[in-house]
Amino acid sequence: MTPEELSLAISACLKDAVKAGDIALAESAVPEDVRVERPKNRDHGDWATNIALQLAKQAGTNPREFATVLSARLKTISGVAAVDIAGPGFLNITVDAAAAGALAKAIVEAGRQYGTNAALAGHTVNMEFVSANPTGPLHIGHTRWAALGDSIARVLRASGADVTAEYYINDAGSQMNTFAHSVYSRLHGLPVPDGGYPGQYIADLGHDVLAAHPDIRELTEVAALPVIRAAAYEAQMKDIKSTLADFGVDFDVFFSEQELHDAGAIENAVARLREQGHVFDDGGAVWLRTTDFGDDKDRVMIRANGEPTYFAADAAYYLSKKDRGFTEKIYLLGADHHGYINRLKAIAAAAGDDPEVNIEVLIGQLVSVNGAKLSKRAGNIIELKDLIEWLGKDAVRYSLARFPADSPLTLDPELLKKHSNENPVFYVQYAHARSRGAARNAVAAGVERQVDGQDSFDASLLDHATENELLSYLGSYPSVVAKAAELREPHRVARHLESIAGAYHRWYDACRIAPMGEEAVTDLNRTRLWLNDATSQVLANGLDLLGVSAPERM
Repeated sequence: MTPEELSLAISACLKDAVKAGDIALAESAVPEDVRVERPKNRDHGDWATNIALQLAKQAGTNPREFATVLSARLKTISGVAAVDIAGPGFLNITVDAAAAGALAKAIVEAGRQYGTNAALAGHTVNMEFVSANPTGPLHIGHTRWAALGDSIARVLRASGADVTAEYYINDAGSQMNTFAHSVYSRLHGLPVPDGGYPGQYIADLGHDVLAAHPDIRELTEVAALPVIRAAAYEAQMKDIKSTLADFGVDFDVFFSEQELHDAGAIENAVARLREQGHVFDDGGAVWLRTTDFGDDKDRVMIRANGEPTYFAADAAYYLSKKDRGFTEKIYLLGADHHGYINRLKAIAAAAGDDPEVNIEVLIGQLVSVNGAKLSKRAGNIIELKDLIEWLGKDAVRYSLARFPADSPLTLDPELLKKHSNENPVFYVQYAHARSRGAARNAVAAGVERQVDGQDSFDASLLDHATENELLSYLGSYPSVVAKAAELREPHRVARHLESIAGAYHRWYDACRIAPMGEEAVTDLNRTRLWLNDATSQVLANGLDLLGVSAPERM
């Protein structure tokens, strides 16, 4: 019995009690899904619900009386062994071994779909993250959002949301001109201009430009700069995309800021917001009255000299997302972008959206790595591609995913390179590899999940204490995924995988899958193989949500 099945069963019992007049509630007040969770003390049962405390007041009774009525009906459900009332009205539910063990077969049959849910079905989400300037390589400052952003997108999709992962390319403005001047200088053997971009990568980009345009040095500076800007930009974006691919991060859309300008989207945004009554002119500049929506000051959109501000581009970009049908826009920003929250929400409100519904801004804290070396190629940064080569994609991604985004984080490379239980990513990956090895050994010993084409599975045989513990963690996995999506916290998945890994290792040490020596293969062996393979599936599904591989061998 899965937590979802138990939830639906409790809801059905409630509806029956209401129809029978045992509980004085409107049928509409009965939730379709009743929340069940693991009790802190497993001696209190397998699952617990506080539904009696939630609904008793509406029913005109006290929670314990409400729980008593519901308890009598729950005890009649197939698979429920016991129901106890605790404290002010908590219901603690124990399921029998067969009902608990049936989960193992259900997981294997569900395969990659196990853990997915429809909690966010109908949500159309645009999620923007990383969005590094195309003037240099990705570095450690982008690493956390690359890992977390991709994992958040994955858990949202697993919960039914339609998610578009988007990278906003800041390819307009003065930094692009500075970038072109820097490459031009290196092509001509000149020092980098004041405020320019240093680093060997600028010289490397110069070689890329020269390969694409062999006569570039023969052009005047005025003629050469636009060519250099376009070619160096293309080469740098290719490098960024390659690094993201190596990190296992996929974007559905790369959106160009320059295209906003070229298409007249800035002027269109100003006009649309003016029609909404939020734009005013003052001192020759055009302003958006963001103080009406909680910002600390009004923001300039068009300067007195006619030049648009970055804020104007932000407004045009938001409207582009709105026009493309994204009802929810999630922005993942760095620790130095707290000031953007109110202004982005003000743009949403000025556009006629609900800033509490249609826009969400997540702020991540800085990450550092002990002993990391500055890039020789980039000169003054720690490159993401160097981190991947040094520590491995899986170690970096898992380590970044297992902590909340708003907590400062320092990674310990010595720990991440250890092949021991101290290293969380090794611990979880080893559990998966161990389960696949156990399956291979069992099959070699003649243990199969099917006999003569029929499933050989007896859920009631999974009655060992370690099996009960393992099944409980496997059963909780879907609700963990749903909560991770709801709160945008993939670290919940990582921490739960560690609990599953620990329970699996304890089960593996206590219960044999393959028979000993000349012992005959029994249904117990076959049923335990189902449980073993169910664990493999859940670990693989969870690691995939974190963008981490599930190795067959280690």
